[in-house]
Amino acid sequence: MDRKGGGILACLLLLFVLTCFLSAAVGSVNISFAEMLAVAAGRGRTVHENILLRVRIPRTAACALAGAGLAVSGAVIQNVLQNPLAGPNIIGVNAGAGLAVVLCSYFFPLSYCLMPAAAFLGALAATMFIYGLAKKTGASKVTLVLAGVSVNSLLNAASDLVHTFGNDTLSSTYSFRLGGFSAVSVQVLAPAGLFIVCGILLVCLLGNELEILGLGEQVAMSVGLNTRLFRFLFLTLAAALAGASVSFAGLLGFVGLIAPHIARRIAGEECRRLLPFTALFGACFVMLCDLAARTLWAPYEIPTGILLSFVGAPFFLYLLFQQRRRRSHD
Repeated sequence: MDRKGGGILACLLLLFVLTCFLSAAVGSVNISFAEMLAVAAGRGRTVHENILLRVRIPRTAACALAGAGLAVSGAVIQNVLQNPLAGPNIIGVNAGAGLAVVLCSYFFPLSYCLMPAAAFLGALAATMFIYGLAKKTGASKVTLVLAGVSVNSLLNAASDLVHTFGNDTLSSTYSFRLGGFSAVSVQVLAPAGLFIVCGILLVCLLGNELEILGLGEQVAMSVGLNTRLFRFLFLTLAAALAGASVSFAGLLGFVGLIAPHIARRIAGEECRRLLPFTALFGACFVMLCDLAARTLWAPYEIPTGILLSFVGAPFFLYLLFQQRRRRSHD
């Protein structure tokens, strides 16, 4: 990485550390840096220790993991489908994971360890369906997004139907459907977090192959890349990242759309720079949105997913009109 890229990455890392500190320190009870050090040394007050260890640190970790996972998943999907309008929530990947989690909660209400696997399978099924649809029909970029929106609505309707029949069993899934971190469970976060960290590392290691694949099938095949194998592998990794994130964060929208676009403006198109920038920006973005959601309207706390929708929907419309202007100029 050149000096400029290294400097930007260092700034993003500094922003990440600062955001983690703010997320852990600010809330209904503010905790200073000195008090955090005292808790770390075992000399802090019990109330601060309980807040940090039982609430703030797990919530901060959940925000960072979900943001990074959804952001990298979005970057992979956009590259593989060669569609800048694609994202896990736009084309139904999140909704597929959400339906699988709701079904898992309905049939196995106490099996928390099954949720990441169920979310992955649901996300993978939705991803492969959309990709197969694009491959078979040769759909344009906008048509593919519209098809994804339809699939997204269908899967969300299926989730609502399951919720209606299992209202007593699934009373806790209302907040899941909105997306947020107020009820993060360490039992779900631990296996899902392992999925996300391993998935991001693997995608970064295969950054060159992802970049070649994003240039188009003809170019990829001309340099000897097994396009079928790598396309399946990357879509599987994208589904794993989105599914694992959804399993504990709920149906967060637009992170996988916004973060890759902002990262491209900063880092460019080269995947070995784009992917770590996307992960860091996604983590910071979700942590800041969560911080705003629980502090700006205090003593009320709104779900993080609602705030993300208010930010993401105008951004999606901006991208849509930008694509339309480019087509008209071409």
